[in-house]
Amino acid sequence: MTWSKSTSSSRDHADRALRAIIAAGAAATAALLLLVVAFLVGEAWPVLKEVGIARLIGDDGWYPLDDGYGLTPMLVATLVVGTGAVVLATPLGVAVAVCRRFLAPAPFAALLGRGLTVFAGLPSVVYGLVGLSVLVPWIAAWQPPGASVLAATLVLAAMVLPTIAISADGALAAVPPEYLHGAAALGMTRARTVFGVLLPAAAHGVAAGVVLAFARALGETLAVVMVAGNVVQLPRGLFDPVRTLTANIALEMAYATGTHRSALFASGLALMVLVLGLAALGRVRRQAG
Repeated sequence: MTWSKSTSSSRDHADRALRAIIAAGAAATAALLLLVVAFLVGEAWPVLKEVGIARLIGDDGWYPLDDGYGLTPMLVATLVVGTGAVVLATPLGVAVAVCRRFLAPAPFAALLGRGLTVFAGLPSVVYGLVGLSVLVPWIAAWQPPGASVLAATLVLAAMVLPTIAISADGALAAVPPEYLHGAAALGMTRARTVFGVLLPAAAHGVAAGVVLAFARALGETLAVVMVAGNVVQLPRGLFDPVRTLTANIALEMAYATGTHRSALFASGLALMVLVLGLAALGRVRRQAG
């Protein structure tokens, strides 16, 4: 009996210690996020005060030497490229997950899982090199200049597809087996089972993967710099060269000073607002579902 009480007490102490560690980690993460936001706001404050949000959004171009700091062309390009990548990658990623989980033979499914892990961990510069050496010339032969919205969208789609596939695979694996047994008992076809039972049951997990992939697409820098063309203009077609917010920061931060430097931090602040808004939208959708 004494041993039992001692063991129970030890477990209580261990549980309390674990809760304290987890709470401390969560608090540190929240504090770090707040510090990042405060730093961005502080660095962007000169341009927000001097130029104003209205001009940052309303000006039609980015001309730092002439005090033109319009972010709208780059903001639109960021959203267009990121949205296009996710729209292309989501059905493919979900299809790969369904194939691996329910259709592929076990050896091929294992190989596919390892391949997804490898591709998810590839550095972005590798995707950029492939896009620059293969995809951009191919598009240029079809419609110059090659470096364009289409090239950036396709490269980003390839980058985020493994993230979506891995998330969807995990969500499908978490579906209770009773759902499959019930579908089989009802005589449902494999297609009806997948689209009518499994995917709806895994919808929240798939949506979480899509949100994560969208955030990565919005924040990607190097690969986009290599294939997007880096021209500050509103995209009017798939073959227009564009510059995203991340590319603008990477290309100009090394020599920017004064208001110009502050405007680049405002670009980073705009990106953070986009990602936080995306996360909030995903949370609202999950609670509504």
